[in-house]
Amino acid sequence: MIRNVTERLTDTAMLLRLSLRVQLGRWAWLVPVLALLWPSYHAVLLVAGWRHFEAADVQNELIGIPLVVLAIGLGVRVVAAEIEQRTLEVAYTVPGGARRVWIAKLAAAAVPLLGAGLLLAAITAAFFTTYPLSALYGALQGAVFYLVLAAGLGALLRNEITAALAASVVLGLNGFLTGFGNLPSRWSPLFNPLVVKGQSELEVLAWTVQNHIGFGLLIVALVRLTCARTERREQLLNMS
Repeated sequence: MIRNVTERLTDTAMLLRLSLRVQLGRWAWLVPVLALLWPSYHAVLLVAGWRHFEAADVQNELIGIPLVVLAIGLGVRVVAAEIEQRTLEVAYTVPGGARRVWIAKLAAAAVPLLGAGLLLAAITAAFFTTYPLSALYGALQGAVFYLVLAAGLGALLRNEITAALAASVVLGLNGFLTGFGNLPSRWSPLFNPLVVKGQSELEVLAWTVQNHIGFGLLIVALVRLTCARTERREQLLNMS
């Protein structure tokens, strides 16, 4: 039994590695490094005395925004890149169905995203301010939502650039309506409970739980819709 579990873990790790290699090539390790540009910019503001950061700034301003940008860039490549490169038909030859390919590519795309999040979290704690772990979770939730949304838009629009623009429009509208999480909207993927003022701790906790559960279910629904879209084999192959 232990041997079977070990074999499954090994196979899963190999599948993720191959999926990541297909999407980003040998430069996959650069994705977390690119995230360092964001804290470097904020470090200049901090040293110049133009900004002072608090725990409420961590979730979106210091960690979440660069993760969301990376998530959109990674997400649009999950399906749309296969269509543009005319390699889509290969996915339908995989034993067990093409659905395994898309889920594996989504999971693989989440790996450098998680690495970037942990790197940003460590730098933020070391150089900017202390914060609760819930802020890191909130930042990762928003990033995963936009990762899955971008993948779905890529499958729907069949083009990386168009899907990225569409996802950016959604992000821009969300930012306009919620101040990129600085306004307490529990219906936003960037909801930040640390900015909520004038409410009891119990009510803020209830809003946070509703937000996390709601967007967790929405992420699952988006993955299922994306897989359902890619099941239209003949239609997608004719467009690739």
